[in-house]
Amino acid sequence: QVQLVESGGASVQAGGSLALSCAASGYGYRSNCMAWFRQAPGKEREGVAVMYTNSGPTRYSDSVKGRFTISHDKAKNTLYLQMNSLKPEDTAVYYCVARSGRCYDLYLEAASYDYWGQGTQVTVSS
Repeated sequence: QVQLVESGGASVQAGGSLALSCAASGYGYRSNCMAWFRQAPGKEREGVAVMYTNSGPTRYSDSVKGRFTISHDKAKNTLYLQMNSLKPEDTAVYYCVARSGRCYDLYLEAASYDYWGQGTQVTVSS
């Protein structure tokens, strides 16, 4: 049973920073990538950042490139998302996700992932 538990969501002013964490358990290490998605009210889920957990190549959506940084601590089995220069349009519920199988590419499509955390709310005010 894979469990992904996000933390770190909060309310911040525009221009501020937040760091999200995702603790993974029950994870068989069969997959080699993890990602962060977000969903704003009335909008579809958007993949914002993905990485290979063993070697570090990353991919970001254009909307967050240069502002967000994804990282992974294998010893702690924890995924991170450092978010800087936050904008009101970053307001959303942020989800940590993982695949049940191997990643052959850095996917940012929701259909590519089998396991989702419960989400953590990020609110950015202007």
